[in-house]
Amino acid sequence: MHYHGYLWVGAKERFDQEALRRPPHPVPPPAGSKPELIQRYREVAAAFTTVDLPPLETAYWLVKPLSLVRDTWDEAKDAASWIAARAAEYAPRFTSERERDFVELAVLVNLTVETLSSGGDVSLGFYLEQPSYLSLAVVTCSPNRAKPELTCPCQHG
Repeated sequence: MHYHGYLWVGAKERFDQEALRRPPHPVPPPAGSKPELIQRYREVAAAFTTVDLPPLETAYWLVKPLSLVRDTWDEAKDAASWIAARAAEYAPRFTSERERDFVELAVLVNLTVETLSSGGDVSLGFYLEQPSYLSLAVVTCSPNRAKPELTCPCQHG
């Protein structure tokens, strides 16, 4: 088992494009559907695996390009340290005063280690100035508990 880290920061309105953040429905629109519906399905199906937006389900980071992996670790504590370092790096830009509290970040690190050690994924999000959004995620790989059918991005990168 190992862990992959992902970081996305961008405009909140782009983050809110949920159609690009969810996997396409497993069954395409039936033949004879409106052409615009079929076209939209094809666009979303093609974009989901390539777009850099954080997926709604954290495990789906594993279907994204290997280039989006920011780092990989064998130890949960190392992945948790990365999350803490990224949160501390962006904390001055957090819109919430409460989220800037580093005592809480220490709690997050401990919870991150526990979650990853038990095979879970961790996904954190913070509103930043502008309005922007920061998404941090660490995904357990080989296998992922939530989506064991998903392969490691290093195998299809």
